Amino acid sequence: MKLFVYHTPELTPTGLVPDCAIAVDVLRATSTIATALNAGAEAVQVFSDMDKLMFISEEWPAEKRLRAGERGGAKVAGCDLGNSPLDCTPELMGGRRLFISTTNGTRALQRVQDAAIVLAGAFINRQAVVNYIVAKQPQNIWIVGSGWEGSFSMEDTACAGAITDGLLTATGLSIGELAGNDEMIAAYTLFKHWEKDLLQLMHHASHGQRLLRLDCHEDLKYCIEMDTLNVVPVQREPGVLVKH
Repeated sequence: MKLFVYHTPELTPTGLVPDCAIAVDVLRATSTIATALNAGAEAVQVFSDMDKLMFISEEWPAEKRLRAGERGGAKVAGCDLGNSPLDCTPELMGGRRLFISTTNGTRALQRVQDAAIVLAGAFINRQAVVNYIVAKQPQNIWIVGSGWEGSFSMEDTACAGAITDGLLTATGLSIGELAGNDEMIAAYTLFKHWEKDLLQLMHHASHGQRLLRLDCHEDLKYCIEMDTLNVVPVQREPGVLVKH
């Protein structure tokens, strides 16, 4: 087993796909996807393009769909929801399909959608993702951070480090045995430095500061809770994730 970390979708190797890919957008797309499925959503369908989301979702009965759109941290006009996991209640999600497009996270998922196994990872479902990987034993694993508009984001790389930490514990492998690239070691180091104070890291992160300006402090607190959901969003068909 070899684990590779890429800070953004743009940094992944061109023309290659891994055995398993984990898309990470802690603030907030993959946290929202995991929460929606845990709350009873039938599936989550991701889009990088809002116009395509609107067009495809029109094929679903209004009572069976929810549209979530976010750009720059704010809700897109005409959507039912923005990108807050706190909005994903069982009363709202139960039996519905969530159609979602966000600034960064849905791009990461679309970049890796051709991998044999595609998962959505976050702090809140970190251990569930680790358990799934240990059960499947893929040879090459990519963790792809969403970043922010093509640039590095600390929260996604720290989450990659948290998944790395879980895999090291579960497999008994050394860092040298598991590491596929230097970024994996850097992600692990970042997480270990901040693991006791992840909320403070979110306050330092540029996107965390952006969300604080939008009064999303409760979202930050929710998104850094470790291992609270026993759910793994798994791609069933390109762009469509279901609960495992």
